[in-house]
Amino acid sequence: MLSQKALVIFSGGQDSTTCLLQAIHTYGRENVQTITFEYGQRHAIELERARWIAADLGVPQTVLNLNLIQHITHNALMDNAADIQTAADGMPNTFVDGRNALFLLYAAIYARSQNIKNIIIGVCETDFSGYPDCRDIFIKSMNVTLNLAMNDSFQIHTPLMYLTKAQTWALADEMGYLDYIREKTHTCYYGVEGGCGECPSCILRERGLAEYLASKNHISV
Repeated sequence: MLSQKALVIFSGGQDSTTCLLQAIHTYGRENVQTITFEYGQRHAIELERARWIAADLGVPQTVLNLNLIQHITHNALMDNAADIQTAADGMPNTFVDGRNALFLLYAAIYARSQNIKNIIIGVCETDFSGYPDCRDIFIKSMNVTLNLAMNDSFQIHTPLMYLTKAQTWALADEMGYLDYIREKTHTCYYGVEGGCGECPSCILRERGLAEYLASKNHISV
């Protein structure tokens, strides 16, 4: 077990909760903190889930309000009336310009105040849904930029970067938290409790779960 401290960028969704559970196992519960961002997301239920999960797992949570982003950009993730769609070029209209860059910047500022060097974010390039700020090259560039900007030595960790959703479910199961992730986390972009089953996020989550359960049952047989 490592003695360093870690900060998990935490939304209350499947990916970030899996990362949080892994961080607790790796660094020790007493060395882990979470940071959550409120930015006007239509699926604000995730904020409730994040608060509940952080309290349930016994880790400190800091919530930052970034609602100002609503004044300078528009997207379906922050517009309750917008239909969620994907453009012909593959870019979903739920993409929030600069979101992960902002998250990492504010996370690093907070981490520096707490003498935390390890920042964990649950982005994934394998099932990244067309979001350019979930790519490994972006994360690596931000890591360099933040260290240069603050003359520090942050390490940004992306444990899910090359995992499929099925493999992410497998990781949760290996840690003994498959049902916990399944029942306690929120993913649906429309904010429907339990999931709408139709938005890209729900489809990706459920398809990955079905794939994992099928492979698990096949192995057990």
